Amino acid sequence: MNPADVAQSALPLTSSDLSLFTLFWQAHWIVKIVMIGLLVASIWVWAIVVDKTILFARTRKAMDGFENAFWSGQSLEELYRSLSAGPAYSMGAVFVAAMREWKRSFEGHAKSFAGLQTRVEKVMSVSIAREIDRLEKRLLVLATVGSAGPFIGLFGTVWGIMTSFQSIAASKNTSLAVVAPGIAEALFATAIGLAAAIPATIFYNKFSSEVNKQAQRLEGFADEFSAILSRQIDERA
Repeated sequence: MNPADVAQSALPLTSSDLSLFTLFWQAHWIVKIVMIGLLVASIWVWAIVVDKTILFARTRKAMDGFENAFWSGQSLEELYRSLSAGPAYSMGAVFVAAMREWKRSFEGHAKSFAGLQTRVEKVMSVSIAREIDRLEKRLLVLATVGSAGPFIGLFGTVWGIMTSFQSIAASKNTSLAVVAPGIAEALFATAIGLAAAIPATIFYNKFSSEVNKQAQRLEGFADEFSAILSRQIDERA
């Protein structure tokens, strides 16, 4: 950086010049890139938070509705026809996958049902894995921002402080009026990094716990439905 430019940036700022916009505008271009990147990451985090909040709420509602229909005594054939008519999610997807394999085996006039139980359990496991992948989608972004955000902000802070010391050396003035604006610009980068990382970490932990709860519900239903189908196989054997 040109020493004259460094000295010029070291000129004291008035209190009205210490607004957030001014701090950003007066920052070094590398610090600006860091700030912009962190702001974009923060917006992305909140977009994911809103999307996942809606997704998990809908999934819980779908699970509750399916369980009520499944245990209401409704015919499994009727429930299968109603769910297979459109895209099925969550427990409905697991149920449809199991029933499709079940019906395929009987419609194929299989002579032995020895491997049917294994096949049904396999397709349910695959369906559960797909549902978990759908629920976990973009959670890695939250984990990355939550872990890397503070360090990226710290990088901007360190660079800003280095620039401030260059300004002090160029102006040969160590007064607080010269030092404060540069330090404020540098710390602003850390503040933005924390503002992006803290919500990302909180919601990543929250959503990870929600994924585990819903995965347990799916696996519990798969075990119960597998037991029901096992009894049906024994009766038909």
